[in-house]
Amino acid sequence: MSERRSAPWHGGADAGPNQQSRRDLRLDLFRGLSLFFIFIDHIPNNVLSYVTLHSIAFSDAAEVFIFISGYAAATVYGKALQRQGGIAATGQIYRRIWQLYVAHIFIFVILAAEVCYATLNLQNQTYSEDFGIDNFIDEPQVAIIKVLLLQYQPQFLDILPIYMVLLGVFPVVLLLLERCLPLPLILSGVVYLLTLHFGWQPHSYPDNEGWYFNPLAWQLLFVVGATAGYSRYSPRAFPVRSLWLPKLAILITVAIGIISVSWTIHGAYDAFPGLLLRELSPLVEDKSNLAPLRLVSFVALAVTTAHFVGHNSRLLRCRVAQLIIRCGQHSLQVFCLGIVLSVLGSILLTFRDDILMQLAIDFGGIVLMIGIAALLTWYKASNAMPADAVPADAVAAARWNFETRRRNIAEIERHVTVWAQGLGRMWGRPKRGRMEVRWPSHPYPTA
Repeated sequence: MSERRSAPWHGGADAGPNQQSRRDLRLDLFRGLSLFFIFIDHIPNNVLSYVTLHSIAFSDAAEVFIFISGYAAATVYGKALQRQGGIAATGQIYRRIWQLYVAHIFIFVILAAEVCYATLNLQNQTYSEDFGIDNFIDEPQVAIIKVLLLQYQPQFLDILPIYMVLLGVFPVVLLLLERCLPLPLILSGVVYLLTLHFGWQPHSYPDNEGWYFNPLAWQLLFVVGATAGYSRYSPRAFPVRSLWLPKLAILITVAIGIISVSWTIHGAYDAFPGLLLRELSPLVEDKSNLAPLRLVSFVALAVTTAHFVGHNSRLLRCRVAQLIIRCGQHSLQVFCLGIVLSVLGSILLTFRDDILMQLAIDFGGIVLMIGIAALLTWYKASNAMPADAVPADAVAAARWNFETRRRNIAEIERHVTVWAQGLGRMWGRPKRGRMEVRWPSHPYPTA
């Protein structure tokens, strides 16, 4: 989710099913937009990249993703902490980390297969080098171990590792937020400043370079989002509610927007002057360590956006926004698809690289991302249990859940029995007796 070449609020609208679950649609909307921007920015020399977030701010979609991840984590696991305790909340957090880990390994396999196939069939060795798969091809026995250890991060596969690391320490952050809301933010700021001063960073394979996203620096933005998200559970008021802060944020956002637009135009047309380019660019360029002005730019933009887009904004109910919201609600799956499409689009542009081809890849990829999100939404809705199908009484509901689980286990056992008996027949008559499997009719008590 990075661009190596260059580059939740809570509540919900007052209409639609999402409001019933009190899900904040603004989170999903901007997370969905960030997924589109990531896909567009990953395609080299893409004309649409001139209208993504980094063209009007010093930050880009990566900041959006990390901030919303911290906000959403505090909202979801903060609720679990309040209702079920620290152990249950920690268990849920590490269950999510496992899902992210599996997705990371899966998308690496798909990306490697995609690049290797293109390299072999198109006889173009630059593909493996451009996407960082050449080390996997040269020494797979080492590279695969480094992938499992999150130390080998090919092109586009550097955001999920930092997300897993940040979630890994989040139980501690969550407990500190419960004790004292500002405390994690203060400690995180100290770690950020020390990281910038001493150059702390984890190292990656194969060149022992630092991670493209240094977790010791980016943790500050994650904690900022988590503090904002957990503030709804804390009696302390978060400063975003102050009257002066939105005005200051708007002023900073507008000023940075004007400067950033001038830089974007200057990059496409040298004769156009880039405002304060020489003075400010050193404070913006270091994306790996979350350069200070990138952080200031994003926080100002987030406060400004929250000021103008409220919980019940009409923007959240329009048709286009609903399509984007669906992508944000299935962010992991849509992100994985976006990575595959980014690689495919980059390869296609090696045959024909013009504006029409770029636009075709952009809009085709976005349509596919919206389509997979719609399919996942439909699948989830079709498998959702109707409310009237679950008994209202607690004892009856528990018995209903137990009977459902018992029937599911019995069905799995039946399939295993058929498979085992079929395998026994394949081995021949002498082995058939040993392969007969009989399961007890009632493996679990019914009462």
